[in-house]
Formats: sequence, C-alpha cells, structure tokens
Amino acid sequence: MVDTQPLPPTAIRIPLLASTMAFAAGLVWSLGALMARLADETDAWQYLIWRSIGILIVMELLTRARRRPPLLTIAYTSGPLMLLACGALLLASVAFVYAVKNTTAANAAFLASVTPLIAVVLARVFIGERLTRVTIGGIALAFVGLLVMVTADLGAGNMAGNIAALFSSLGFAAYTVCIRSGPDRDWSPVLSGYASMMIVLCVVVTTANSKPLLPPLDDTLYALLHGGVLIVIGTILFNIASRSVPAVAMTIFAQSETVFVPIWIFLWFSERPKPATLVGGAIILVAVLGKAVLDGRAGPPDHTPVPEPGPGSIA
Repeated sequence: MVDTQPLPPTAIRIPLLASTMAFAAGLVWSLGALMARLADETDAWQYLIWRSIGILIVMELLTRARRRPPLLTIAYTSGPLMLLACGALLLASVAFVYAVKNTTAANAAFLASVTPLIAVVLARVFIGERLTRVTIGGIALAFVGLLVMVTADLGAGNMAGNIAALFSSLGFAAYTVCIRSGPDRDWSPVLSGYASMMIVLCVVVTTANSKPLLPPLDDTLYALLHGGVLIVIGTILFNIASRSVPAVAMTIFAQSETVFVPIWIFLWFSERPKPATLVGGAIILVAVLGKAVLDGRAGPPDHTPVPEPGPGSIA
C-alpha cells in the first residue's frame, strides 16, 4: 500500500508540500471515526460491509483506469505473507470500528495510537529487529498511559471498546511487521484483499444475527463515503508523501489522526473526553512522538517505507 521508492542518500530536508500531505492524510483518515459515529442505526458489522464495498469498488476502478491487473486477484495469488497482511488489517479494522461504536472516540484514538510501539516489539520477536533503550522507555511510558485510561473506565462500561482499540493496534502492528519483512514488494493489493475478506466475514455475522444486510440509506452512504473516499484519498496522500518524507517524520505527522478524532466528535456530538482520558492519551502521545524524535536524532533519516500507521487509514 505504500510506495517503496527510496530517497537519495543526500535528501535531508523534508519538503514542505510532502510534509503537509502526510499531515493531511491523518486529517482525512480522522474523519472516518466521525462517519462511523454518525451511522448510529448500524452495528459495526453492518457498517463494515458497506465501508469495505466502497474501498473495493474505488480501488479496483482506479487500478482499471491505470490498466493494471486487478488488485483483488493479486492479493489472493501472491503467497501467504500477503494473505497474512490482509488478515492483520481485517483484525485492525473490525476492532477499531467496534471500539468507536462502544467507547469514547478519544479512548479509541489514543489506545489505537500505540501501534508503533507494539510494532517494534513484534518486529523484534518475528524478524529480529533490535529494541533500543529509547524503544523500551517509550513502551514503558505508553504502558503508564494505558493504565491511566483503562483504570478510569473499569466501572464505566467501556472496557470492551477499550480492549477492541488495543486489538486494533495489534492488527496494525502485525501488518507493519509483514511489510517490513518484504520492503521491496508492492503491498497495494492488501487494501482490496482485506476489504473482500471483510465483506464475507461481516455478511456471515450480520446474517447470523438476523440483521439486514442493507442498513438505512444514510448509514450506508456514511460507510461508502468512509471507505471509498476518506480511506482512499488519505492513502493516496500518504503514499505520495512517503516518497519524500523519512519514516521518523511520517510517524510524527501520522499522529494528526489521533489528535483530530476526538476533536471532530466533540464538535459534532459535544462528547467531552474525561480528564483521565486526556492525561493517559497525552502520556501515550509523548511516548510515541518522543521515540520518533529521539530515533531521528540518533542517526541519519530513515528512508524505510512507512505503512499507514493510524486506525483511520484502514479502519
């Protein structure tokens, strides 16, 4: 899903336009949480059917316009690692939309923002990437933030949503490890592959729950807009930016999604985050952004391709 063209070794300065596009990608993705909350007459499974249909239609139409082979075919014929990446995004998407519908938007966003820290742990276990002191410190600090947020919700009925948000982070982190293990591959088919898996899964669950496959028209349009417009546009912006912006900087810019999700929900629904949510979320953001900044100072810019690191990218 991300361009893998490396930057020239001499490219040190980050172009303003590319940086703006990376920031804008997170901003666009953040609107997806608002769409999910506006679709208040559908459950997560119904919503995800139509959001995935939107992704699949638009991605395949864009591919056809460029006269390239169907992404869906490539996704299912490119080996087990591609399928594993699709499955990881499936977990991330189901978990995040469930979280948005069952806990506060701020909780869902902040808890899902620990993805980069979970990713480095999985990368250490499965592909042998080493854990630095900065990474270990970031993980420890983020854990403190998680405790602050989750402890405040122990009696508030939001634990299922909070746990789902953490599973969303786990799914995105697993996807990250997949593409790190094959940085020279074209991962663009994952978006169509995981969307088709999502449609099948959600149709089965929705049917088993005796709920209609076609929800109210307004909710269906919100879901189609989320998938076919917001996810696709955000991904395109992010892919273009990743050609010029180093991985460390992309980690920072991508957090714009985490910041804007609770803002949109507050402006539209007047949902005020609890003090514990703000404190815990701030601690998590400091852990993630602090790791990115310190990693950037430790050596030359990292031009490794960066996956979509936020929940709204595909969630």
